[in-house]
Amino acid sequence: MDQDPSTTELFEHTVLEAENGQRIDAMLAILLDAYSRVFLRKVVQDGGARVNGEVVKPSFRVKEGQQVELDLPPPPVDGPQPEDIALDVLFEDDYLIAIDKPAGMVVHPAKGNWSGTLASALAFRFQQLSDVGGVTRPGIVHRLDRDTTGVILVAKSNAVHLRLSEQFEQRTIQKEYFAIVVGRMELDRDVVRQPIGPHPYQRDKMAIRKDHPQSREAETRYEVMERFEGIASVKVEPKTGRTHQIRVHLDHVGTPVLCDRLYAGHSRISRGEVLRRMARKEPPQAGDEEVLLARQALHARRIAFTHPISGKPLTIESPIPPDMQSVLDVLRSR
Repeated sequence: MDQDPSTTELFEHTVLEAENGQRIDAMLAILLDAYSRVFLRKVVQDGGARVNGEVVKPSFRVKEGQQVELDLPPPPVDGPQPEDIALDVLFEDDYLIAIDKPAGMVVHPAKGNWSGTLASALAFRFQQLSDVGGVTRPGIVHRLDRDTTGVILVAKSNAVHLRLSEQFEQRTIQKEYFAIVVGRMELDRDVVRQPIGPHPYQRDKMAIRKDHPQSREAETRYEVMERFEGIASVKVEPKTGRTHQIRVHLDHVGTPVLCDRLYAGHSRISRGEVLRRMARKEPPQAGDEEVLLARQALHARRIAFTHPISGKPLTIESPIPPDMQSVLDVLRSR
């Protein structure tokens, strides 16, 4: 792979104890998650990686304390292709937009998800959006996981984007989520303060990592709304905005989000399975095999902030989506 030195960035890293024995391409894929592992392997294969000054191959296994250097090309800069995708607009004025994001929609283009994104839908529908976040994230001020539904803010201008970002950084924006969790929640309400960093073994997960150099402080408040046997619904208010924060913190207290493939170990649930989790010993009924939910039961229900232009308080809410509501209906019927 021929690289232009004027556009190539030197990435440097000292191998940590937790990374000892990993293949260099696998380690780099975790550290540099803006790039695909296939792309990074190609860079290494073409002589772009050095360990203690020696060029290595993708299969090279690193050791703690070694110095890794990588000649890193810039990430793709092409903007999203506009796509005619329906959007549920909760609020719009001359300055900003609030979208009710559906399950299964990725917010912005990334490895493996170049089409069908919220960014592509926004590019098609709106003529003017901020570009503070880069060409791949037009207007997008914050993000939600692919299978998390609910309110997401979009800025029409750079000035609005920066003012909203400042509110997020100062933690003056109030975000409220609604979740259905599995297990017995010991307390009616609590605050979880645990740092979050990369999972030591699974690159698509995050974990509580108290001493990891990439860990960042994280705080989540929760309150139980309804209790059922083996399941509960909770209101969650994250005070920070770390990747997978709510999912990791709820798992940490022993009650992962229902149907969370990464942290709960299952990705769908039927009516019969809901009843079994409630320890209901009822005879099978018609409709028990109907799948009620096929994604994590997490919804960004409410966001409250100061309008960046008028200075007035603004609250935007999204109703509980039908799939989560169907689970609640079965729980409440018993």
